[in-house]
Amino acid sequence: MPFLFTIITLALTIGAVIDIVRREDSQVRFLPRLAWLIVVILLPLLGALLWFGLGREYGDAGIAIPRLRRTPRAAPSAGPAAPPAPPRDTRTTEQQIADLDREIEEWRLREEIEKRKRQPGEHDESGS
Repeated sequence: MPFLFTIITLALTIGAVIDIVRREDSQVRFLPRLAWLIVVILLPLLGALLWFGLGREYGDAGIAIPRLRRTPRAAPSAGPAAPPAPPRDTRTTEQQIADLDREIEEWRLREEIEKRKRQPGEHDESGS
């Protein structure tokens, strides 16, 4: 009988260690994975029971039963594509200020042109 208890404890401990190593960090609760590994190794039966009872995140379907055949995994995706980096401005500060001054002057001139277009008949270009 003690031999059976030892086999069950060893199987639970090995199963818990394998399960901890294969889990993603988002599927582990209450402690980091390394801490769970230490608990399971130092307290074999109690640690394994705590892992399966508290530390493991179960999906909506409950406990997943492993399949004998494995389907080939797709290459891990990099996740959503990162937005492109903004273009790097290589101008000096003085060049940037000069460009901004030109842009301000351009907008001022455009406003003046629009204002003159709205004023009918004041500036007659026929020469009379």
